[in-house]
Amino acid sequence: MYQYTVIVGNVGRDPELRYTPGGQAVCDFSVAVSRRWTDRTSNEQREKTTWFRVTCWNKLAETVNQYVSKGRQVLVTGEVDASAWIDSEGNARATLELTARDVKFLGRREEGGTAYTPSEGEYNTSAPEDLQDIPF
Repeated sequence: MYQYTVIVGNVGRDPELRYTPGGQAVCDFSVAVSRRWTDRTSNEQREKTTWFRVTCWNKLAETVNQYVSKGRQVLVTGEVDASAWIDSEGNARATLELTARDVKFLGRREEGGTAYTPSEGEYNTSAPEDLQDIPF
C-alpha cells in the first residue's frame, strides 16, 4: 500500500542543495500550510499553520533548487513521515517530513515576474501506479 499526501503552501526558507557521496542530488526546504476560519462562537478570525520539511531527490532536487525561493507558493505531493522527540530542555517536539514525488510551482516568480512551466518529462507528474485506478 502507498501513502500519497498533497500540500499547498508557501516556502518558508530557500532550498538547500547538496549531493550524496554517490552523486545523488538532494534538496531540502520548508513549506508552511495555513488554514483560516471564523470561530463560530466568538466570530473571530482564526489561523493555524502547519510546517513541513520537504526533501527532493535527483533531477527534481536540482529543478527545485533553481526555481523555488522563500515565499513562493508550491503544491507538493509525496510521502509524509512524522517524527517526535524530547529536546535538550525537556520539551516535546515533532516534525512532519515530506519526501516529494512532485513539486508544482504556483503563482509567479517574484524576481522575473514569470511563472515557470517545466518541460514534459522534467520530473514525475503522474500518480503512483497503485493510485491510478482509484475511482474518484
